[in-house]
Amino acid sequence: MLVVAALGGNALLQRGEPLTAQVQRDNVKVAARALAEIVRAGHQLVITHGNGPQVGLLALQEEAYSAAESFPLDVLGAQTAGMIGYLIEQELENALQHSYPVATLLTQVVVDAKDPAFTAPTKFIGPVYSQAEAQQRAAQAGWQIAADGDKWRRVVASPKPLEIPDVQIIKLLVEKGVVVVCNGGGGIPVVRHPDNSLQGVEAVIDKDLSSAFLAKLLGADALLLLTDVEAVYQGFGTPEAKPLSVLTVADSHALNLPAGSMGPKINAACSFAESGGFSAIGRLAEAVTLLSGQAGTHIVSQHRS
Repeated sequence: MLVVAALGGNALLQRGEPLTAQVQRDNVKVAARALAEIVRAGHQLVITHGNGPQVGLLALQEEAYSAAESFPLDVLGAQTAGMIGYLIEQELENALQHSYPVATLLTQVVVDAKDPAFTAPTKFIGPVYSQAEAQQRAAQAGWQIAADGDKWRRVVASPKPLEIPDVQIIKLLVEKGVVVVCNGGGGIPVVRHPDNSLQGVEAVIDKDLSSAFLAKLLGADALLLLTDVEAVYQGFGTPEAKPLSVLTVADSHALNLPAGSMGPKINAACSFAESGGFSAIGRLAEAVTLLSGQAGTHIVSQHRS
């Protein structure tokens, strides 16, 4: 089967870890071992990944460099997609002992310039701060910020993906048996002008929503949203919290999860489930078990009879 596996930020960086090249490489090695199991099990694999911490750090570095105009988020997103894709590609090749071809593709994703997300940013990027430090940085740099658990982070626009111009190239690679790393950071956000030309915009597309969109375009059989928690929880963060093995689309929406945390994963899983695909959310290390429905949370379109 064709599997689209979307790696959460934990694949590269655990909360509180320094965002260094070695730390990210060490985490990617762990992710690569789990992903290699999917390939060895006989499945075709397309890998997508987030870039929130990385693109936020690059943006901070840009602000510190005053000799020239800073690069916009679409360019920074392309930089992170190249960097992260390189790490995943190399460590996956090593995990597979170079017995399968792996390729990374920078992926443009078309969005609507009038998307309401541009006036209501929700996508977390960059490091976490205390509320006081976040407010100070926001005042200095003109950021918008929001609470992320017990910390605060910068938020930016996260428009809905409308088109992936590079999908035909991804299909060609998959048909040739290539493991493809693509749609990095949700894809590089661009808008299409009336003359059919593309231009980057200041945004970061949600990786999970874009991964579900890509999975549908590819006709994938399964969408795995891989993170650092074992499942979706009912009453998460409370003494009564319990993992949910199966959720219907209707029940998923009723959970009313935050837009900046598990919410996008639920929305993405529901979108793919409604199209008839297999959707699961769970721990990265249990990726193969997720495919059998024996781990994580499986999202289904309706109640089973």
